[in-house]
Amino acid sequence: MSDVANESGTLYGVGVGPGDPELMTLKAARILGEAPVVAFFSKRGRSGNARRIVEGRFNPAAEELRLEYPFTVEVPVGDPRYRSEMAAFYDDAARQVAARLDQGRDVAVLCEGDPLFYGSYMYLHDRLAGRYAAEVVPGITAMSGCWARAGAPMTRGDDMLCVVSGTMDEDGLAERLAGADAAVVMKAGRNLAKVRSALARAGKLDRAVYVERGTMPEETVVRLADKPDDDGPYFSLVLVPTERRTV
Repeated sequence: MSDVANESGTLYGVGVGPGDPELMTLKAARILGEAPVVAFFSKRGRSGNARRIVEGRFNPAAEELRLEYPFTVEVPVGDPRYRSEMAAFYDDAARQVAARLDQGRDVAVLCEGDPLFYGSYMYLHDRLAGRYAAEVVPGITAMSGCWARAGAPMTRGDDMLCVVSGTMDEDGLAERLAGADAAVVMKAGRNLAKVRSALARAGKLDRAVYVERGTMPEETVVRLADKPDDDGPYFSLVLVPTERRTV
């Protein structure tokens, strides 16, 4: 940790795991216990899931820096507003973090799961890592937390794992799912009907497992074929384990 007033602070991207606070690493816990500034992303008016995970587990004297998204799912990714307004948001967030680093204070940026796997932290890293000392603390990903809770062995031997986003078009999803030994479909929530259809086309719906809020108290794990609707929250994904076989 930096402690010299006339030196820039260190930027930490801290993965706090998929939801269960006990799945944070010892390193993440140590850094959060020492950091003078703890930054976190959130939807307006909410604390954010990463902040909830670390409740009571960071330096009580730390400054909390809330970085509120201008929107989350209200504007589609393909809308021209999305790229421009989110870029402006991350530019401003980087300026706020940089102001603390320039004061010689370390900043720990919370990130659910792993910071460099669909994590918002990476957009700060892109903007600041070349100017300040930066360290990424890896975290247990949502997908590994979910397949552990589902008790689903994902890959065996030389199997290939494919990770895709549910925001893809159905044809692209079906093609990639058909060619993979095992797969994880991220961002499944609002795209569940399309994901279900793509899995059926790929001949893998019978192996698909739906996991909602994995490792959290409200967790749901069910075969996708048995789920009666296509409603899902942001914190949901679909696992397609490899075919079971003996060695």
